[in-house]
Amino acid sequence: MSSTDGKRPRVLLLGAIEHAHSAWASIGEIADILTPKSTSRAAFLEEAASGAFDGCVAAYRTFDSFDVTGKVDGELLGALPRSLRFICHNGAGYDQVDVQACMAHGIRVSNTPTAVDDATADIGIFLLLGALRNLAVGMAALRAGKWRGSPAPPLGHDPQGKVLGILGMGGIGRNMAKKALAFGMKIRYYNRTRLEPGVEEELAAEYVGFDELLAESDVLSLNLPLNKDTRHIISRQEFAKMKKGVVIVNTARGAVIDEAALVEALDSGLVSSAGLDVYEQEPNIHPGLISNPRVLLVPHMGTWTVETETKMEEWAISNLRMAIEQGRLRSIVPEQQNM
Repeated sequence: MSSTDGKRPRVLLLGAIEHAHSAWASIGEIADILTPKSTSRAAFLEEAASGAFDGCVAAYRTFDSFDVTGKVDGELLGALPRSLRFICHNGAGYDQVDVQACMAHGIRVSNTPTAVDDATADIGIFLLLGALRNLAVGMAALRAGKWRGSPAPPLGHDPQGKVLGILGMGGIGRNMAKKALAFGMKIRYYNRTRLEPGVEEELAAEYVGFDELLAESDVLSLNLPLNKDTRHIISRQEFAKMKKGVVIVNTARGAVIDEAALVEALDSGLVSSAGLDVYEQEPNIHPGLISNPRVLLVPHMGTWTVETETKMEEWAISNLRMAIEQGRLRSIVPEQQNM
């Protein structure tokens, strides 16, 4: 998207580039990069309203930039210049960005699908195995100087032959299925759209209805985006439909589960254990999860590897470059596919 007045296009950097420095340097060759001075949302809104970012055609944003800007919503977009037409988000999940508000302002949004698939599925398998094997109890006892504990934790379970129910069969869900097959698990899934027959056959995955997925799963893995339709998609009513002793794994977003309902299900024994990487009110975690030794907790580290963080940055930067040079995005979010 070349400037019509002969000036170089301007882009807004919201957050930091940690790994893909050479890719980011290439953006500096084709555009002027502006970085906010603000350290709070109120200050950022004031800075934006002052005209400091006028002329910016695209913004690159990170998950951590939320600490400065807050949610990308109508108020924020109203303060940003009308020249802004693209927001390139570094991350597969983009619930920090109000896509409907962006559409109302004529702004297209991209994310980083596939770049996160392997690492997120890997942490999902780690949580699945740890929760199935009841490892969190023994790990806590060991750190407390009590070896396995007294009494020792209940025996865990093998993954072989267990039904893994996957809710959300996008790139991460498919990757999770592929890895779980190596452990001899049976794959069931529910998704907005059914996979192509060839993909189903490759993953040995059976498509079932939502209620059937809940009823049949020995392990339920949540791999779906957070939006108004998926918030608390798993709550008390859904837990009541599950097998007693089900294992819950969540690497998606914390709010797809009603955490209070999960705590109740754990306390009652309906859910035997859980492996969680994400939480409703990060960095705060429901005290009922913290205090339950059968919950394996990881502090949102699903993509916490050098390789994956680099891939994510490079992908988001490629979206930014395409926006600047071609006026389009490499991976526009699904809600905007028809824009």
